[in-house]
Amino acid sequence: VAGGVAGGVAGGVVLGVGGGVTLGVTFGVAEGVAFGVVGGVAGGVAGGVGFGVSFGVMLGVAGSVASGVASGVAFGVAGGVAGGVAILRPENWLIGSLLNLHSLQNGRLLPRITLVPLPYLSSHLANWLRQDWQTGLHNANQLLRYTLQFIPVMEAVNQELAILPPEQLIFRMTQLAEDPFDWDLVRFASASDSLNEEILRLDTLARAAAAGFWYLHEEEPTKAAEAFAVVRSLPYGEELFVLAQTLAVCYEAKYVARISTIQLPAFPSEPFLRPTSWKAINSLRRVLEESQVVQRSISRSTRSFALNRALGELTHLLNQSDRLPKAEAALIVDIARTWQETLLNMAGEIGEVSITQPVTNPYIIGDPVEGNLFVGRENILRQLEELWVMSPQLQSVVLFGHRRMGKTSILRNVANYGGAQVRVIYVNLQRLGDISQGVGEVLIAISDEIATALQLPPPEDKAMLELPYRTFERYLKKVVAEIDRQGVIIALDEFEIIEELISAGKIPSGFMGYLRGLVQMSSKIAFAFAGLHTLEEMTADYFQPFYASVIPIRVGFLTAGSTRQLLANPAEDFPLDYHRSALDQIYSLTAGQPYLVQLIGFQLVRRYNDQVFELGRTRDPVFTVEDVEAVINDDLFARGRYYFTGVWGQAAQGPSGQQDIISAIVPHREGLNLEEIARHTTIEHSSLQPALETLRRHDVVAEKEGRWYIIVELFRRWVLNNESPGPPGVKTPG
Repeated sequence: VAGGVAGGVAGGVVLGVGGGVTLGVTFGVAEGVAFGVVGGVAGGVAGGVGFGVSFGVMLGVAGSVASGVASGVAFGVAGGVAGGVAILRPENWLIGSLLNLHSLQNGRLLPRITLVPLPYLSSHLANWLRQDWQTGLHNANQLLRYTLQFIPVMEAVNQELAILPPEQLIFRMTQLAEDPFDWDLVRFASASDSLNEEILRLDTLARAAAAGFWYLHEEEPTKAAEAFAVVRSLPYGEELFVLAQTLAVCYEAKYVARISTIQLPAFPSEPFLRPTSWKAINSLRRVLEESQVVQRSISRSTRSFALNRALGELTHLLNQSDRLPKAEAALIVDIARTWQETLLNMAGEIGEVSITQPVTNPYIIGDPVEGNLFVGRENILRQLEELWVMSPQLQSVVLFGHRRMGKTSILRNVANYGGAQVRVIYVNLQRLGDISQGVGEVLIAISDEIATALQLPPPEDKAMLELPYRTFERYLKKVVAEIDRQGVIIALDEFEIIEELISAGKIPSGFMGYLRGLVQMSSKIAFAFAGLHTLEEMTADYFQPFYASVIPIRVGFLTAGSTRQLLANPAEDFPLDYHRSALDQIYSLTAGQPYLVQLIGFQLVRRYNDQVFELGRTRDPVFTVEDVEAVINDDLFARGRYYFTGVWGQAAQGPSGQQDIISAIVPHREGLNLEEIARHTTIEHSSLQPALETLRRHDVVAEKEGRWYIIVELFRRWVLNNESPGPPGVKTPG
């Protein structure tokens, strides 16, 4: 009211002066003319009129200013009172002061009530937030939507954020930023108490968290990362920091050349606070992978298909954007649209691809994978490079993992990563067969491979058989002298055969101790032992000293990204492509098991060639989910029987009950908990956990949220369709 009166007085003076002058001049001219006419009779009409006009104007201005000011003040006071009442609504303030708590509790808010803070409203809202944060936020948003009570709402929210336990802070802040009616509520949770403060503060955990969400909403991911860095130690703090950091990297890339060089940070571990955002970032990661192919490949077909997959990924992401959290939704959409526009500009340059002859099948099944098809093992190769190239002394390693997981391929390809400094000599112990000459025969096989690789004649067989240890050791010393500054890695594949030979009494148990001595003999020589998980699990006394001298490296499944890369880009001129859903389906069926991925790809190419060039059918050069299911239902299980029977047979070794557990789980794709597994088997409770743990280590089963399930869906289907899985040749599903 006071403000309205003051404003009205000032306005009235201005209006009075301006309006009064105008009216006064008009009135004065008329009055002066009349006066001049009378005076003009006596003194001259012309002079009288001139004098009258001047005199009238002077009187009009003076009189009108005085009357205008008086009238304006009166009008301003009246208008100010009316305006103040209309804007500030004192009657609503009075009613709201008495009823606001009751109205809110019963869901009846006074419409657009006064912006003058209602007494006790802030404390009432703070109490609701303290009792039930979600309900309190609902009431806060209702107040912002239907009233002008922003200040009490802001005070209440800031008050409660300041006293939240640190472990709850980010989760509660996420709820606040989920869909606020007014995003200024998030901003002022970080700004100072003054509403005029523009710079957000990071001096407390609550303010830093609020600033992070505000900057995401404002599409300033770099600033968001700086804010979330303050709360990295809190639950979900690292996730939000990496999220903002990742979006900042993506946001900076505008062109294909830059997109293809992006290196995204490693994702945090699940469970995620913002799973839909990470799903979207996964889509962006796939676009990056395809953009790298577009940028680096010289094959027009490869570039064309990679570009189509990238654009399809972005289209899918944009179609699902309404599911993204409100804070980062606009930022992710902006990134996706920018990348989409960039890639679309390239589409015309690449053009269409036509296929006029059967496609050469690039996928490899059964044999080690080399060249471009060897993908997805960069982390293992990096470890080996650190141990063999960057280290002043070569380190011996054990590569262990699931059957047909790619251990042999790693040993066959690692030589390409060692450069001229390291020579890798591959020895397949499976070729030993049923030896009859003892440990000398094993060492002859190893020395023959060394001799072939280094062009250094091996020892005489007779000497190796009569005095194997001493003869082989002397030969290695010759190798050390011959290689000068180079290093030699002796890679022994299928190493579990050594244990089998020891168990059968065909070589002495002391052989492992001898190998340990060789490992320590020279800094220029190291060993790489590769085999199944049992290689890691060998716990007999004669193995213990040996494993103290080597570094174990687990070979696991391929990632989803590596699986897609292997399938979609197996060769420079591969003219076929995959729908995104087909790639996802293959990964879902195989879990990234390399042999099965290659097998499905091999069967798909065969099917395409048969359909187009044998049967003369017309079809798109793009594989779909229907194509994937067709090759699986054809003869994939028969072709892959050695893998499936191998996994099944391995489950018969070690702790008892493994096969029973597999048979109990396979009918239930979602898995079983421990109690359900116990009910479906006759395994004693004391044996159940060791058997499950062995299956888990062997990458057969995994546990999620208390339920154990079969990791590889194709293996689950194979067991389900075989009542009594056995050795090769048993019934297999067709």
